Amino acid sequence: MMYSQTDLEKIEKLASLYMTISEIASLIDVPAEQLRRDIAVKGSDVEKAYHHGKVSTKLELRKQEIMLARVGSPLALENSRRALLDMEDDE
Repeated sequence: MMYSQTDLEKIEKLASLYMTISEIASLIDVPAEQLRRDIAVKGSDVEKAYHHGKVSTKLELRKQEIMLARVGSPLALENSRRALLDMEDDE
């Protein structure tokens, strides 16, 4: 399916708010299964928009978590340790 630039921007914005694919589909008036299939196509514009939105918020949250870890928050330290292990596993 072809998505307009406006649709792609909406998908990215909604994904950055951690809306589910079903919720995004409803808001842009596309069948959820269609959007799910389109996002599954690696390298497609819709896949890029969805993942960029999701990861951009993850980045902001990770920055905050690192700040909290640096001042000694036990939970933030543990979460940061897990994130580092995940990063090393992905290398």
